[in-house]
Amino acid sequence: MQRFRSLLVLLAGAALLAACSSGPQIKADYDSSVDFSQYQTFNFFNPMGIENPNYSSIMGQVFRDAITRQMEQRGYTLADDPDLLLNVSAQVQDKTKVTTYNDPMYGGYYGYRRGFYDPWYGYGYGTSTHVSQYTEGTVNVDMVDANAKRMIWEGVAVGRVDGSKTNEEVRAAIQSGVAEMFGQYPFRAGQGQ
Repeated sequence: MQRFRSLLVLLAGAALLAACSSGPQIKADYDSSVDFSQYQTFNFFNPMGIENPNYSSIMGQVFRDAITRQMEQRGYTLADDPDLLLNVSAQVQDKTKVTTYNDPMYGGYYGYRRGFYDPWYGYGYGTSTHVSQYTEGTVNVDMVDANAKRMIWEGVAVGRVDGSKTNEEVRAAIQSGVAEMFGQYPFRAGQGQ
């Protein structure tokens, strides 16, 4: 069961970045007390949080490739003894959304008033309730100072998970989602902000 849950989290994390046409909500933040000019090299946790401890996964490699591309564009070099370690983790959570609307003269009688004017209070008000269930996923990309073992930057994507995307759509969404995260990373290798 744990293996199935791990697979579900990995797939949901990957699918999250392809979640919907508007995409997930992406944010990033960093520790402003850290001197980022001291970092020039990077590598990845082994295994990353989205992977099985015994082997690397295809989606894990897609995330590695996307992050490597972003780090190299900023002048960082992949190294065996890195200054920075990167990790990707994901979690999914089932959610319920309940929306309740006031509906004058529930049932339709006097419905012609809707939007023009309200009857006095206590005059035939009812409610209409809509309940929907969905899965929300969160993908975290953590950047850790390898020597201090301290997280110094984090990118987070949160959105509804849509499992109907093709593998190509998921890969493209991971690339663009990681690029958007790193668009909020203001540093370059060996340089401060």
